Amino acid sequence: MKGRSLLLLTMTLAVSSASFAQTPPSTGQMKPVAYKVVDGNKVDSDTLQGWKTWRALACERCHGAKQEGMVGPSLIDAFKSLDKNEFHRTVFGGRVDKGMPDFSSSQMMQKNWENLYAYLKGRSDGKINPGDLQAIDAK
Repeated sequence: MKGRSLLLLTMTLAVSSASFAQTPPSTGQMKPVAYKVVDGNKVDSDTLQGWKTWRALACERCHGAKQEGMVGPSLIDAFKSLDKNEFHRTVFGGRVDKGMPDFSSSQMMQKNWENLYAYLKGRSDGKINPGDLQAIDAK
């Protein structure tokens, strides 16, 4: 019962915040997808912020701790073909009919969506290992 109430609340919030959905930025404004990885778990600071966004927004609840899917689809598979514009539309518009909330009201997502995309792309490319990450320059 508690799980259903949480899902209903999430979906209600997603629907109510749909009016705040952003349009994708023009291609000229987006950073190229870039991530740096050393030893599979040390990443550049932007990619680290993407991973922290993943963790803070609890995306693993639906997509799994290793991004291999659960209730939501595998992002490892999806990011083989998902471009930044489609990712942006999904994150900031949601797919409420499929249970994907709209994150347009999340300040963290607004600041870090490209970093999150880079992290997930690195996971999909097999360059970033699942689990905890640290900064490349961390000792």
